[in-house]
Amino acid sequence: MSKELSKDHTQVQSPKDIEQRRSSLAGIAKAERIAQRRVHAQRHRTRHNMTRILTYVVLLVLLIYAFFPTFWLVSTSFKSQSEAFLYPPTWIPHLFTLYSYLILPADQQGFVRYFENSLIVSVCTTLLTLLAAAPGGYVLSRFHFRGARAVLMVILATQMFPYAVILISLYTLFRELHMLNTYPALVLAFTTFSLPFSIWMIKGFCDTLPEDLEEAGRIDGLSRMGVLVRIVLPLIVPGVIAVGFFSFLNSWNELLYAVTLTTSPDMRTIPAGFIGTYVGEFQDRWPDMMAASVIVALPIVILFTVFQRQLVSGLTAGAVKG
Repeated sequence: MSKELSKDHTQVQSPKDIEQRRSSLAGIAKAERIAQRRVHAQRHRTRHNMTRILTYVVLLVLLIYAFFPTFWLVSTSFKSQSEAFLYPPTWIPHLFTLYSYLILPADQQGFVRYFENSLIVSVCTTLLTLLAAAPGGYVLSRFHFRGARAVLMVILATQMFPYAVILISLYTLFRELHMLNTYPALVLAFTTFSLPFSIWMIKGFCDTLPEDLEEAGRIDGLSRMGVLVRIVLPLIVPGVIAVGFFSFLNSWNELLYAVTLTTSPDMRTIPAGFIGTYVGEFQDRWPDMMAASVIVALPIVILFTVFQRQLVSGLTAGAVKG
């Protein structure tokens, strides 16, 4: 019995020992929590890094996908005719040549004439589109009359018709009026598919303007046209530039109308002229066509560079009303 009592007595721990044991257990638990947090943080960093790497890889693939046609365009323009048809193709020209660029000013392939026609038609189409879209969009934005919504829907519905359906009617009309192979026919035809969307864009820009400014102008004696010219248009200049750029770009790249409404090589624009000149039954002059395409793309690049700020602000100005 005495031995058992002595044994129980030795097993009894003092409060100090108990406190130390508790402290050691708490320290172990804290160390385990810190270790777990480090593991979770490490996993989070690893997951975040993998996500970033995957994002960069996807962006790189999309960037290559977007710019590869431009790279191939420029690369082919410096190749010789024989190297352009090599298989497998060469990514970088083995022998750089400027022959395809040097023949363009001499107009040996009709390039200068095509460029002049496209420039004349595109500028005239842009001016005509702006001249019609500005008052049209302003009227639909400010005048609330019966059937205004129906008019907007009809204008938008014209964009849903296939080009071939409208083209047949336009061709028949211009043939009866003896306007085929003329600048007015091309300008009017190109305006038909640029005007509806331009009216909608101008209307959206006008909707963002407060009517108090126009009322102040009317009090000062301005007419509706004066309010449009002196107050509204200066305030939506970025939007007008965006609409003009949209119209110019559509006209510059239009192929179907240009091919159908022109039969004379002297009246063809760049897309129609390129198909008839550089791509034929017995030969395909890809280096010449690529060099001409590089030169043709320069006006668009210059316009976008000069008016980049106005284009960005114009494209977002009409996105939110109020």
